[in-house]
Amino acid sequence: MAKKVPTKITPSYLENAALHYLERYSSSSSNLKRVMMRKIDRSLAHWGGDRETCAAQLDTVIAKLARLHYLDDAAYAEQKTRSLHRQGKGLRTIRASLATKGIDAEIAAAALNSLADEVAEPDFAAAIKLARKRKLGPFRTAEREEMRNKDLAVLSRAGFDFGTARRVIEAESAEELEE
Repeated sequence: MAKKVPTKITPSYLENAALHYLERYSSSSSNLKRVMMRKIDRSLAHWGGDRETCAAQLDTVIAKLARLHYLDDAAYAEQKTRSLHRQGKGLRTIRASLATKGIDAEIAAAALNSLADEVAEPDFAAAIKLARKRKLGPFRTAEREEMRNKDLAVLSRAGFDFGTARRVIEAESAEELEE
């Protein structure tokens, strides 16, 4: 099967490709830039050209999209933080995930503070969600004592500190955690 020839880079192509990407995925500005730079690199490898010129055109497109509010790093960080918390991810894991998406540390801290304002103990609540989902600790039906260390290890690998993990795993029942 023949390889697809990449599209030649033009300012209108960059804008259309960025809009198409944003139609499908929520993204931060730096993540969008990373994705688009891969497109640029593939195109330049085939067609040739100046990478710096294309990068400057891309910066213009990203600035325009941010001005039009198609890109908003603060809103993206808030949405990503809530989504990861609902999945049972700890604050440390959420912070690392935001950093890999190119979110500035201050914006990430603001999103995490917003989560802390909504949920009394966000790490504990997320650990309970993960324990329920993975049937750990009080949500386990059998062999609870034999699996204690493995359950603690699961929560530790998920980014929870030992105190939080122990508090969840050593709870007598699921009802005790719900209080």
